Order: sequence, then structure tokens, then C-alpha cells
Amino acid sequence: MDVFQLLTMVGGLSLFLFGMNIMGQSLERRAGGRLRTVIEKLTTGKAAGLVTGLGVTAVIQSSSATTVMVVGFVNSGLMTLKQAIHVIMGANIGTTVTAWILSLSGIESSNVFVRLLKPSSFTPILAFVGIIFYIFCKNPKKKDTGMILLGFATLMFGIETMSDAVSGLGSVPAFQNLFILFKNPVLGVLAGAVLTAVIQSSSASVGILQVLAVTGQVSYGAAIPIIMGQNIGTCVTAMISSVGANKNAKRAAMVHLLFNVIGSVVWLSVFCIFKVLFSPQLLDDAASLPGIAAAHSVFNILCTILILPMTGTLEKLVHILIRDSQKTEIRAELDERFFAAPSIALERCHEVAAEMAKTAVDVLKGSLAFLENNSEVSAESIRDKEELTDHYEDILSTYLVQLSTKQISEADRAEAAKLLKIIGDFERIADHGVNLLESAEELGNKRLGLTNEAGLEYAVISSAIREILDITLCAYLENDLQAAESVESLEQVIDMLKEEMRTSHILRLQSGHCSIKCGFVWSDILTSLERTSDHCSNIAGCMIDMAGQHMNLHESLRSFRTDRAEFQEQYTKYRKKYRLPVPNGV
Repeated sequence: MDVFQLLTMVGGLSLFLFGMNIMGQSLERRAGGRLRTVIEKLTTGKAAGLVTGLGVTAVIQSSSATTVMVVGFVNSGLMTLKQAIHVIMGANIGTTVTAWILSLSGIESSNVFVRLLKPSSFTPILAFVGIIFYIFCKNPKKKDTGMILLGFATLMFGIETMSDAVSGLGSVPAFQNLFILFKNPVLGVLAGAVLTAVIQSSSASVGILQVLAVTGQVSYGAAIPIIMGQNIGTCVTAMISSVGANKNAKRAAMVHLLFNVIGSVVWLSVFCIFKVLFSPQLLDDAASLPGIAAAHSVFNILCTILILPMTGTLEKLVHILIRDSQKTEIRAELDERFFAAPSIALERCHEVAAEMAKTAVDVLKGSLAFLENNSEVSAESIRDKEELTDHYEDILSTYLVQLSTKQISEADRAEAAKLLKIIGDFERIADHGVNLLESAEELGNKRLGLTNEAGLEYAVISSAIREILDITLCAYLENDLQAAESVESLEQVIDMLKEEMRTSHILRLQSGHCSIKCGFVWSDILTSLERTSDHCSNIAGCMIDMAGQHMNLHESLRSFRTDRAEFQEQYTKYRKKYRLPVPNGV
């Protein structure tokens, strides 16, 4: 092989790896939320887990990516370790689909219909269709379809390029001696493991082995141990992804490693015994592309048959190897491993944001109760919950910004932007809850009290605030646009209540029924309540905006107030419901 052939081979390898990567990412994006649906339907049944792992891996063309996602699911509590074991087994079988697709390039026949099955025959058509979809289609899903076709065409072109470059190696003595050396099963396993660990894809390393088989120097006796080693090498990705994860996530990665190591050791031993006792001629024959694909599939199926009845024992073993620490681990809320599946990452953000929303509402309601001298609510618990909402906002904002930099669909990008806006408003609601708490503490520390009139007015507006919080939370959790629309009318009523209460307060000051010191605190309370209702309005408005595929919040609220008869009806209803007992209280 001269330097030009070497460069051609390197170029072909680069195109092959790039095409496989692009195709896998595009397939995942195209699948979108369906992956989440598949995961939700998981049961503890062995068959369901196997089929799920096989199906997901066949779609995204990477057992490493599937296993990394599984580690993330276990880390965040979305999947049990027992479920993960079955999915990982299925993923190992699913990854063999790639080798079968690549084996089509070895088809040789004069029959027109058979030749059409050869990738070199239909790849140019796929590339042409793909580039049309990618350049001229506006729909993100169609663009992803174009990228899938382009990725497949690129990897097949890379395979053909590598095959042409290495075809002359068959007559090179050094190359022949190399694969004679790999007939030693231990060396073959090591070579396969190292190669796959470096490129972190068993599908890609099997593809490279198929390319080398074109030379005619790769025998089945050398190929089979290399394939076994490739299954061990692919575990590196999952092991790396488990760094920093909780114990169960580490155990899921360890399951992947043990599954492949135990399977390789057992079947390598069987292979060696069979080779010594029978010395079959097949092992000395040159391996074909379909033959390597078949060996890859058979090996993974045999590993699954071997270990499937022992999943309980495997689970116990990983618990022994990775013991629980004395400290209780905090369950991971968000996991960067989900970046491999953006739709699932976004769904997890919704779940965490829902917890944040509930906590923020609890903070505000707790402060309302504290202000009413409710001894069941402690100031410490209110502050702890407010700090928790700060934590939620911090991790969610960071995670969503990172997610937005990935290759995600426009719909997911818009949803991430919506979440960023909404979590900011929920965090501010919790802040106003603490402001109310501080106002209540100031009244207590200075031994100030509200007048009877002010207390009655507070009861009215606090009831309205509780209702707007409940409607906003329900609207967000249930994605209920009808509830979101009712928020704006109630927010307008609360604004009116605030103005009326300020007027009443001024009259009380003038008549001497209220002290100036108490008046300052009262003003702070009204401001916190009004701003709470404003943030509820922002959340509801953001939901309405997103439903209308735009982000012009103020324009949406303005048009809603002026153009909708429903708004006036709801406003009138809430205005009658929340009336101050003493309009001109003194």
C-alpha cells in the first residue's frame, strides 16, 4: 500500500464514521418523542425490555448511545436496574442490524433486481433525494429525513472507498501475517476491544472488519474472536458516561460490561474447545461480509440466551461489586446523558419544572397563611422551599441553554425557550412569597397589627391570589389553555383590588385608624400580591403565545383583553366574587 492508498483509506474511514454519526443523530431527532413513549411503556417483563432495547438501537444505530441513555434513565429514576438489564441485552442484538446493512455492499450478481440491492446502485438516488429534502424543505422533520439519507449515503460511500483502498492488501505479506497472528483467540479479542474502545462504536468497528474482509485475508477463525472483543470495547462509552452518576447508574454501566465480558469468556472458551477438538475447515475460510454480520448476530443472541435466565443473579452481582454507601444519594434531577435524546431531555425538564411550579406555589400560599398567623406554617420551611426553587431555576436554566445548543428540532427549541420564560416567573413567585413572609415578620417584630378593615380586605385579595395560583398551576401542569385564558381576567380584578385597597389605606391614614409604620408594611404586602398575579399572567400568556406559535406576550394579552368577549364575562364574574367589604373603609 502506497501513501495515496493510505490517504484514500483514511478518507474513506472518516466518511464512514461521519456518515454513521450523522445518520444516528438524525434518526434520533426524527423519532423525537416516540422514544419517550417507548420508554414509558417499559415493564419489568424480560421480553418487553429486550424488544425495547432492540428496537431503539435499530432506530438510532448505536448500542453505545442506547446504553448511555439507559444509564441516564436509571440515574434519574425513570428506569429500574432490572428494566435496564433487559434493555441492554436487547441493545446488543439491535446493534447487529448495521452489519447486515453494510453486508449488502458485497452483493455480486448479473441479475438486475439483485444488483439493485447493492448500496452502490441505490445510494446515489438516496443522496439525491436527501439533498433535495435538506436544502429545499422547510419542515424540520423533512430536513432530518434528508440528513438520514445523506448520512447513509456518506457511510456507504466511505465503505466503498475503504474497500477500494485496501483491496490490494491481500497480497502484502505483512498484512497476511497480521491476520495469521489474530487467529490466536486472545489476541483477536484484545484487538477488537482496543479498536472499538478507540472509536467507541461496535457497529463502526464491525464495519471496518467487513472492509478488511474484502482482501480475502480475514478468516472466520480470526474474525470471530475480534467480534467478541468488539463487544467488550463498546462498553467503554457507557462506563465513561457513568462517572459522576449515582450507584444504580454505575450498576447499569457495569451490567453492560459484565454481560459482554461473561458472554465473551464463555463463548470464547466454547470456541477454543470446538476449534481444538474438531478443527473445522470453515475457520480457515475467508470471511465474507454477510458471514461477519451473521457471526456478529449469532454471538450477541447466544450471549443473551446465556445470561437472560440469570438476570437476577447478574443484578445481585453488580450490587456486590458496587455497594451502597452510608450516605443517602440524592436522585439526579437532570442528566446530560439525555442530550443524546433531546426529546427525552426536554420531557425531563418539564417534570422538574412541574416540581418547581408546585414548590413555588407552596411558598406563596405558606406565606399567605403565615401572614394570617397560621401556626402550622413555619418560616423556616417557607425559606427552605424558596431556596429549592432557586436551585431548580439554576439547574433548569443551565440545562435548557445547553440543550438549545444541540441539534434539536425547531419545535423542541421553541419549547425550551417557553420553559426558560416560565421557570423565571415561578421563581419570582417564590421570591414574592419570601417578601410576604418578611412583611409578616416585620409586623410581628414591631408589634404592629392590621386594622379590622385591613384584615377583611386582606382576606378578599388573599383568596383571589390563592385562586389565581391554583388556576395558573393547573393550566401549566395540564397544559390547559382554557384555564390559562381565565388567568388574565382574574389578574385584572386583582389589580383593581390593589388600587381600591390603596385608596382605603389612605383614608385610614387620614382618619388616624392606621399608623404610618404599619402603612409601609401594608404597601409592601400589596405590592408583593400584585406582582405575584402579574407573574401568573406572564405564565398563562406564555402558554397562549406558544399555542399560537409566537412569542409576543404583551401583544397577545392586549388583543385577548380587547378582542375576546369571554374575557369580559370572566372579568365580571371575578369582579362580583371578589368585592371589598368596605369600599371606602375608614
